[in-house]
Amino acid sequence: MFGDLMGMMGKLKETQQKIEDTKQRLNHVLIDETSPNGAVKVTVTANREIKSIEIDEKLLSDKEELEDYLVLTLNKAIAKATQINENELAAVAKEGMPNIPGLF
Repeated sequence: MFGDLMGMMGKLKETQQKIEDTKQRLNHVLIDETSPNGAVKVTVTANREIKSIEIDEKLLSDKEELEDYLVLTLNKAIAKATQINENELAAVAKEGMPNIPGLF
C-alpha cells in the first residue's frame, strides 16, 4: 500500500512537470486571426498572450468600426487559443494521472 502511494506521488510529480513543460511549449504556438473584412489581424499564443495586432489604415478614421473589429477578432483568436490550451493540458493530465475509478 505504501509503495503504491509513493509510486502514485512520483507519477503525480512527473505529470506536474509535464504540465509545466506543456505550458512553456504553448507560449510558442501562435494563432492568427483576421477580421471578416481583412482589416484587422491579430496573433496570440496558445496561452492567450497577444503577440501582435495589425490594423489597416482605412480603419483609423472610424473609431467605432475599429473597436468592433478588434473585439471580434481578439475574441475569436482567444477562443481558439483557449481550446488548444485546454486540449493540450487535459491530454497531459489524463496521460499522467493514476487510474482512479470514477476520475475520468
